[in-house]
Amino acid sequence: MDRTKVVAYADDLIMATRGNSIRVVENYTNIELSKINGWAKNNKIKFNDTKSKVMLVSRRKCKENKNITVDLNNKPLEQVTQMKYLGIILDHKFRFHEHITYAAEKCAKLIQFIKSGKINMGD
Repeated sequence: MDRTKVVAYADDLIMATRGNSIRVVENYTNIELSKINGWAKNNKIKFNDTKSKVMLVSRRKCKENKNITVDLNNKPLEQVTQMKYLGIILDHKFRFHEHITYAAEKCAKLIQFIKSGKINMGD
């Protein structure tokens, strides 16, 4: 059974791992990330451990400790509750509230800019 999916686009990579418990996910994530990092080293690529983050995604209300330790280059990655990937703000519950707010604010600014007449719309 595939527990891990990896998607890479240009220089961005996202890895999703699933499991029956947080500790199982932590273990699988560390194993798979170690494999990916080994491949990267063999191909003279280095992942930036200061820019890399880990986020536990779950809709379950569990009493289990939700801290997860994932290492890259022998350093623990920062755990976050939201992150931006390819312009989309992902949150740990996949609710997208922050992304919707971000997109609405961006649209409002663009509309104001167009209304200001500072842009030529192809007269």
